[in-house]
Amino acid sequence: MKDLSEIKKHQLKLQLRYKQLIEQAYNLRQTDHAQSDISEYKAIKLLNKLNRLKYLNRENKQIPVSYN
Repeated sequence: MKDLSEIKKHQLKLQLRYKQLIEQAYNLRQTDHAQSDISEYKAIKLLNKLNRLKYLNRENKQIPVSYN
C-alpha cells in the first residue's frame, strides 16, 4: 500500500489538473464546443478518481476499534 503522503501528493496533483481542465472547458465554451466538452469529460473522470482517493484516505484514517 502506498504511503499516505504519496496518496496526498497524488490527490493534490489531480486537483490541480482538474481545475485546469475545468477552466479550459469554460474558456473554450464560446469558441470550440467539441474541445470544451472533451475537457469537461476529462475533468469529470479526474473528479471520479479524486473521490475514490478521498474515500481510500478516509478508510485509512479510521481508528480500529477492539471489542473486549
